[in-house]
Amino acid sequence: MNPTKFIGIALVVLGCLGLAYGGFSYTKETTGVKLGPIELNVQERETVSVPLIVSAGVLGFGIFLLVAVKEK
Repeated sequence: MNPTKFIGIALVVLGCLGLAYGGFSYTKETTGVKLGPIELNVQERETVSVPLIVSAGVLGFGIFLLVAVKEK
């Protein structure tokens, strides 16, 4: 399997995940208050939304790579 087909498969998977979920979230830890040796850490949940057009474009480009690449 050549690298272009591997990238095409990865883009198809990412495009499908983007269409299915519409985004992802992660937890970011920050220091809220620091008084001498005492620290108060705060965990914030951040959400990143992926636009529908971007997911569809990634999916389309992945399909294009899979179809356009010829095996040698």
